[in-house]
Amino acid sequence: MSSSPQQSASAPSPSRMRSAADLALYREKFRRRLPESLDELHGPTQGVVELPLHMAWSGMTSYDLGKPRRRMGLYRTVLHEGLRDDLPRYLDRDLLLQLWPVLRTLVGRSVCSAWEDAFPQLASRTRAAA
Repeated sequence: MSSSPQQSASAPSPSRMRSAADLALYREKFRRRLPESLDELHGPTQGVVELPLHMAWSGMTSYDLGKPRRRMGLYRTVLHEGLRDDLPRYLDRDLLLQLWPVLRTLVGRSVCSAWEDAFPQLASRTRAAA
């Protein structure tokens, strides 16, 4: 059957409303994990980092920070899977700022917008790199 002629074409469908609500919850998940300040991030900048299983549940658990691709992989994993207490332990402020122009293209939009909305210096790094 076709949709009711009384249903407005601009009215969101129930599935779209669910999708929007799901997206809002997903974005909020990342916002709640953020540190108060980037200055809280004092993670390692060299050596090999071993991630716990709650973050590295589906792949690599060991990351050599001396290897650029591994370093980027670590940051991507921690940004997506890390809990609030994990971020200061595994991320470093200066390294995050350095990696951000490329890293932001490797993380989902929800992660990227949560971090850039909370920390304008990340967004400004992106503009400066362009």
